Amino acid sequence: MYSSSPADAPLVREPVHAPVAHLIRGGIVEGIHYGSVVVLGADGEIQLQLGDIEAAFYPRSALKPLQAVAMVRAGLPLDGELLSLTAASHSGEERHLAGSRRILELAGLTEGHLRNVTDMPFDPVVRDAWVREGRMPSRLAQNCSGKHAAMLYTCMLNGWSLEDYLDPGHPLQQAVAEIVEDLTGQRIARVTVDGCGAPLFSVSLHGLARATARITTAAPGTPEAQVADAMREHAEMASGSGRDVAALMRAVPGLLTKDGFEGVQVAALPDGRAVAVKISDGANRARVPVAAAALARAGVDPELLTEFAGEQLLGGGEPVGCVRPVRALDPVPSTACV
Repeated sequence: MYSSSPADAPLVREPVHAPVAHLIRGGIVEGIHYGSVVVLGADGEIQLQLGDIEAAFYPRSALKPLQAVAMVRAGLPLDGELLSLTAASHSGEERHLAGSRRILELAGLTEGHLRNVTDMPFDPVVRDAWVREGRMPSRLAQNCSGKHAAMLYTCMLNGWSLEDYLDPGHPLQQAVAEIVEDLTGQRIARVTVDGCGAPLFSVSLHGLARATARITTAAPGTPEAQVADAMREHAEMASGSGRDVAALMRAVPGLLTKDGFEGVQVAALPDGRAVAVKISDGANRARVPVAAAALARAGVDPELLTEFAGEQLLGGGEPVGCVRPVRALDPVPSTACV
C-alpha cells in the first residue's frame, strides 16, 4: 500500500489551462489548443508543468489501469490478453468481443448480465462493417465491455451482488475508490458516472501521473505489475489495431500508456518517469503530439516518437502546416510548419 493517509482531495475549480499546441498554417498560428501537462522524473519530482495540474478533473478511461489493479487485488485471476482487455478502451474488433465473452464464461455469466451501455464498435472501419452487415449496437461491442465483464467476474468471486455492481456504494466500487486514493496519494474530489455507466472518480492530473508511475515501478508479481505487463505485452487488446496508444507502447520499450475521452493521456516508464496530459477541448489531434513531446521531455529518445509528432494541415491537398506542441514542450521547430 502506498498512501495509508492520502492527502486532501484536489480542489474543484475552473482549471487554469495554458496553451499546449498550435495549429500552424502557412507560418501563422491559426488556432490554439489549451490544456495541462505534467512530467515527473524517476524520483517522482515535477520536471515540467504547464497549465493546472492540481485541479480536480476526470481521467475518464485513463483511470482503467487503476480499476484493473483494484480488481486483481480483489482476486481477479486474469492475466495476459484478458487482463489487458480488463483495462481496455477497445476498438470492438472480433478478438475484443471474444475476449469479453470469455471473461463472462469464466464467471458463469452471459452478455445479459452486463450493465454498460450498448454501442457500435469504436473503430470506424469496424463500425462501418457492422453497419453494412446490418448488425446492431450491443453491450459487448461497447469499448468498456472487457472492464465490465471483469467487474462482474470480480463480484462473483467475492460473493458480491451483480445487479447493482455499478452503484458507487457497491463493495466493488468502494474497493476501486480505495485503490484510486492509494495510488494517486490523494482523496477523491467528486464521483460521477462515466460514459459506459461505471462510477468515475475525480483526482488531479498530477495524481494520475503519480498513480501510473506507481503501477509501472511496482515489484514483479504484484497486482500493479501484472496489469502493467499485460497491457504492454498485449497493447492491441488494451486498445485496438491502428490505435495510437498501442503504436506508442510498441515504439517505446517498457512504456505503459492509456488514453481517455476528452483529451486525456497518461504514460509511465519502468523507472517511474511519467507524463499526464489533458487537452481542454478534448482534441486527439493535440493529445497525441503533446503526449509525445512530454515523453521526450521526460527523456525518451525523440527518434522513437517521430510518428507521433503531429498531423499535417492540408491546403489544396498539399501540406501547408501542422499541429505542433508549444515551444515550452518542444523547442525544436518542425519543418512541416515552416
